Amino acid sequence: MSKEDPRLRDFIGKNSSIPKARLIGFPSDEGVKINGGRPGASKAPKLIFEELLKLTPHPIHFDKHIKSLERTESLNLLECSGDLSADHKRLGKSTASSLSDQVLPVILGGGHETAFGHFLGYAKSELPVNIINIDAHADVRELKKGKAHSGSPFRQAVEHQSGICKSYNVYGLNPASVLVDHLAYVQNRGEAVFEQSFSVDAILNRLNLFDENSIMVTMDMDAVRQADAPGVSAPNASGITKEDWLKLAYGFGNHPKVTSFDLCEVNPEFDRDNQTVKLAALTVWYFLLGVSLR
Repeated sequence: MSKEDPRLRDFIGKNSSIPKARLIGFPSDEGVKINGGRPGASKAPKLIFEELLKLTPHPIHFDKHIKSLERTESLNLLECSGDLSADHKRLGKSTASSLSDQVLPVILGGGHETAFGHFLGYAKSELPVNIINIDAHADVRELKKGKAHSGSPFRQAVEHQSGICKSYNVYGLNPASVLVDHLAYVQNRGEAVFEQSFSVDAILNRLNLFDENSIMVTMDMDAVRQADAPGVSAPNASGITKEDWLKLAYGFGNHPKVTSFDLCEVNPEFDRDNQTVKLAALTVWYFLLGVSLR
């Protein structure tokens, strides 16, 4: 490590014998393909991690930040076979192991099919959970010919036989991308808020109202306006600002009820000068900073 120029690569995983957080990569875009979207998100986890390692620890919160980073396990890139059911189970097993160890899983997708594998960790652990999704889409579509996909993860979670999904809440919806039936489906199970009514403070305050102590957070990069995040599976011509997005990432990391996190739908194939990958890396940076200051 250069004392004049320390980077996250100098700290992540240096004290992983007592881990606090665990980075997990889920390089799948099989669900995007099944949903008729643009493939390419499978390349994101590795690239996001590489950009994350280049960033510096926070200069004001340096000591707390690096101590937490040292207890953050380096990226474990899971094998994705293209058999989405098997891949979901693999991610669920990894997530459940982290939850059992009381280590916070930080999952880098992948398409938004990542979220169902993430949820399966709670089902396997028999741990009741509330789901918070930041997304332009509700992602509660039916399966396609019996197959899960990137548009179905939260219907799968809500209707899972375990019954451990206590609520599903989605913020940042683009009204031009939400079916009326899907809106009603979400509203019957939690909150649905459009991007025009988006409020970081309201979302973070909402976290305090859940009875259960476990909150699963999933952030879909297509909630961010296309000018800030062009490299996604489904670009958003309107969307929320990157400033609100990053404030949320920090707030989620800092909240004691948040027990897991995933970031999805970054698509390097359609990025511009690595802009979206860099924003994704900064998202993880802010989340981990929040964790370090809990």
